[in-house]
Amino acid sequence: MQRQTWSNKLTYILTVAGATIGFGCTWRFPYLVGENGGGAYVLVFCIAMIALGIPMILVENVIGRRAMKNSVDAFGVAKKDGTKINKAWKIVGYMGLVGSFGILAYYMVLGGWVMTYIANILMGNFDLSAKITDQAYTTAFYDNNIANNPLMVGLYTFIFVAINWYILKKGIIDGIEKYVKFLMPALFLCFLAIIANNLTLDGAAEGIKFYLSVDFSKITPKLLIDVLGQVFFALSLGFGVMITLSSFLNKDEKLFQTATITGVLNTVIAVLAGFMIFPTLFTAGLEPSSGPSLVFKSLPIAFSHMPFGNVIAVVFFLILLIAALTTSITIYQVIINVVEERFKISITKATNYTLGGIFLLGNIPCLLSDGVLSNVRILGRSVFDAFDFISANIFFVLTALLCSLYVGWVLKDDALAEITNEHTVDIKKAKAWLIYVKYILPVIILVVFLYGIKSI
Repeated sequence: MQRQTWSNKLTYILTVAGATIGFGCTWRFPYLVGENGGGAYVLVFCIAMIALGIPMILVENVIGRRAMKNSVDAFGVAKKDGTKINKAWKIVGYMGLVGSFGILAYYMVLGGWVMTYIANILMGNFDLSAKITDQAYTTAFYDNNIANNPLMVGLYTFIFVAINWYILKKGIIDGIEKYVKFLMPALFLCFLAIIANNLTLDGAAEGIKFYLSVDFSKITPKLLIDVLGQVFFALSLGFGVMITLSSFLNKDEKLFQTATITGVLNTVIAVLAGFMIFPTLFTAGLEPSSGPSLVFKSLPIAFSHMPFGNVIAVVFFLILLIAALTTSITIYQVIINVVEERFKISITKATNYTLGGIFLLGNIPCLLSDGVLSNVRILGRSVFDAFDFISANIFFVLTALLCSLYVGWVLKDDALAEITNEHTVDIKKAKAWLIYVKYILPVIILVVFLYGIKSI
């Protein structure tokens, strides 16, 4: 059966943008900016997206479109001259699957958290209509409804998984492509609405100054490594998403163009996310360096200091939910695509097995990590945190490293042919990119990996 392809370039770019604009952009990026002194982090992040992000997107695009197969079998397609690829390279694809599983194990639970906040605000159980003066109220809500209420969070996590299932069982075109066409515009509109409101706040100027003013003394080795790690996280690199999505890309599309648009769009959205966060924090006099709890404990306090605080909070958490959905459907698709093609079963069965298996083996353990599994420690971390750490700092960084070595040292001329549409476009850029991929990119990725595992 002939493989489907995206109906047009815009749909593909919107889907890739959706894959990359998730919690990494709306939750992780803002708190890392706060922890690393504001504008210095933003500047280095923008540079890193060009130096690391776009070349790495191209690596995975080449692997995916060249083979037009799932993210495991993509590493087994023979070269143009008939040379067979060593089957051991398929291990890279399987590593990506493990990373995808690990991300989805806790990612879907985060989606359950967001839905819990939305539901409780709408039902009046979490009231942000009056000014909150300290974090005790938001911390108590988090403890009672998130950390110590796995049943409630589990229910909302199940609903979030069910929404994903409804979209994914329809396939890549009738499912993902169809829904991303309105999910992404809805996301952008919500973004712009919150930003427009925030720029009118009393503390907006001070928040923007913190966010965009560059203090070069803040550029430390830790900041550089944090930025590089965030680029991988933000662009969904290293766990097969780009390989899978580009395997449905038309052979006539120019990969340099699509990769550049993807990288630039993700950077713009990440930067815009800061304008949702920091004017709000400074208006309420809150500390921007509050870490991962920033979105769930600090921001609700800030919303309570704004007119229509409940409405603003619901719209904000809706942004997080849509962003999480556009990312989760593409990560799920990596595994579904492998299950469907390797076991030759229907898309519906592959979707059922994938989502059901991850819910039982990943989501439920994460839901219970603060309860009955609180004594279970993996590398000194809770089950929830271990899924995050092992996926983000080990599997998808190692997978990205091996992908760059595969393209630069194994595919070589085949990679050039793919990226130049059989030597018809961007030939000089392609040769420079291949040298970069062979000699420089692996070193950068290796540094990220070694730093990421030093805390084990």
